[in-house]
Amino acid sequence: MNSEETIRQNVRQRYGSIALADDRTGKGQGLSSCGCGCGDLDLDQVSAMLGYSREDLETVPQGANLGLGCGNPKAIAGIKKGEVVVDLGAGGGFDCFLAARQTGKEGRVIGVDMTPEMVSKARKNKDISGTNNVEFRLGEIEHLPVADNTADLIISNCVINLSPQNPQVFKEAFRVLKPGGRLAVSDILALKPLPDSVREDLNMVSACIGGAATVEETRQMLESAGFKEVSVTPKPVPRELVETYLPGSEAGDYVAPADITAVKPNI
Repeated sequence: MNSEETIRQNVRQRYGSIALADDRTGKGQGLSSCGCGCGDLDLDQVSAMLGYSREDLETVPQGANLGLGCGNPKAIAGIKKGEVVVDLGAGGGFDCFLAARQTGKEGRVIGVDMTPEMVSKARKNKDISGTNNVEFRLGEIEHLPVADNTADLIISNCVINLSPQNPQVFKEAFRVLKPGGRLAVSDILALKPLPDSVREDLNMVSACIGGAATVEETRQMLESAGFKEVSVTPKPVPRELVETYLPGSEAGDYVAPADITAVKPNI
């Protein structure tokens, strides 16, 4: 069995390589280079399939969209002006920059990522864009570098399944949210219990397959963390899109993207 630290190091190395490769080529790498994403499909086409508009794609800095998501948390988040948003696993900052447009200058967005290369890339993108209400912090989503009761909203896009401690991630999200705060996550979930051969394969784990929890496991983790109004909804997406998470793996037999929402009680 792989240790938690082995999993973290493997994920960190893989996504660090994506950030560095993208810096060299100037375009999103997607899964064809490693990670959850678009593989050999056109990046803009896949982003549209996930619910992003042409305006979304045109208003973020070039290089912020690395094609690493599995959904569109912004679409289910109901972001309001003036809110504080925290993004778990911010990558190049794509969803952070989109959230910043919705919160306006009265709001604030904090992107957290454990990969130094990704944080560096996101900060460069911030400088290029001149976005003043976004900041990027280096840290693990199991131990967020964010104070208690800070956020109105937590978002994440295809990242929580990469953590070897999913329950701890949801506990941290609960801690960081204000009373009444919301969680809106897009992630990969298992359609059925995964065989050990899949869970123990580090390539499967870092490709967003091996660490996927089931719908019921995810619901139980959220409720155990204290969340209410929990909703976990797998999404019908083209099988060919799911198969790009790891070409040749028949990923569509095991996993699917899902929208996950929950609320911290206002007490």
